[in-house]
Amino acid sequence: MTHASTTLAPPVAASQPAQRDRARPSFLRTSGVAVGLFLGVRLTGVAVLALVARGAGRHPLTLLTRSWDSVWYLGIAAHGYGHDLPSRDPDPHSDLAFFPLYPALLRAATALTPFSGGIAGLLISWTAAAVAAAGIHAVGSLLHGRATGVALVLLWGLLPHSVVLSMAYTEPVLAAFAAWSLYAALAGKWLWAGALAALAGLARPNGFAVAAAVLAAAGAEAWRRRGKVSRVSHRLWTGAALAPLGWTAYVLWVGRRKDDLLGGYFEVQRLWGSTFDFGWGSVQFLRAMLLHGSRFVFPMALVLVAAGTVLYALLLLDRAPLPLLVFSGVLLLIALGGSGFFESKPRFLLPAFPLLLPLARGLVRTARARPWHATVLVAALAGLSYLYGAYLLVYAQEPL
Repeated sequence: MTHASTTLAPPVAASQPAQRDRARPSFLRTSGVAVGLFLGVRLTGVAVLALVARGAGRHPLTLLTRSWDSVWYLGIAAHGYGHDLPSRDPDPHSDLAFFPLYPALLRAATALTPFSGGIAGLLISWTAAAVAAAGIHAVGSLLHGRATGVALVLLWGLLPHSVVLSMAYTEPVLAAFAAWSLYAALAGKWLWAGALAALAGLARPNGFAVAAAVLAAAGAEAWRRRGKVSRVSHRLWTGAALAPLGWTAYVLWVGRRKDDLLGGYFEVQRLWGSTFDFGWGSVQFLRAMLLHGSRFVFPMALVLVAAGTVLYALLLLDRAPLPLLVFSGVLLLIALGGSGFFESKPRFLLPAFPLLLPLARGLVRTARARPWHATVLVAALAGLSYLYGAYLLVYAQEPL
């Protein structure tokens, strides 16, 4: 028996690279299907938006390229930092609240292409959204198979706030770096995980959630290998060291400009009305909303954040990998514990695609057992996503 095992081992080992080579084209085809499906649902959403906007006398391209934060990013790309916007508050709003990666990409795109700022912004966002969809598919496929990966991408593209993924906004950029950083962490590619986390930290204030996930995963891996013969690779420590650099560098740079190295950036955010108060500001806002009523956007935001909380509980029960739990948990904590811009909280959760994993697995099971039920469910989600997205941009008049 020992002799037979010895003689069979080399052919099995030799066949593994060949099996991987055969599986790679199949995976790429499935990834292409997922990205194509994502682009299809988002293009349909843009078409619905265009119809609604035209009916309201609004130009859809202007809505997609020059709504709310898009104007700030275009201004930073064109003129650099250092410009304030007068507001109803005693203090002006500073553009230092906006992280630098997206404006840098805008400058590069306008310099290298014939497109103007707004169109270049859409080009960046749509490209980043497609890259994010591929990364989300890769994470879902790695954990639960390719069908779940495709379902995960589909659900992400049909979220009620997914219209933001079609706008000149930063969420697609953060989602792209986050998805591939998390995939690299799950696959043990620590240098890639850390480098992509650093770039995610330059994209948005909540980009440090990616660094937190990589640091947690690296720490858990180092703890798992303690005392074992296989030592922790220097790549793990280097990746962990890289992960927080982007976010930390920008926060310190703003602090230096404001003559308060550690507190300057947070003071900028405070003047915008954004602070972390463990949810007290949100509780006060909810109280006022219940007592005095509010526009449709605010109750919808409450429902979506509550749904995110339930999905996180399901993710915990599902024993998802640590980096996904940390990444989603930090984003959810920011949404729940931060004050200001209550209507924007669902947008802050857009990059938290792991929250959709339990739904994606359920959708796959439903599609296999009752295909018609799955079709009706996806159609209902699409209708909600398209109509609500058009409402947010055309009629809501509330910051996204």
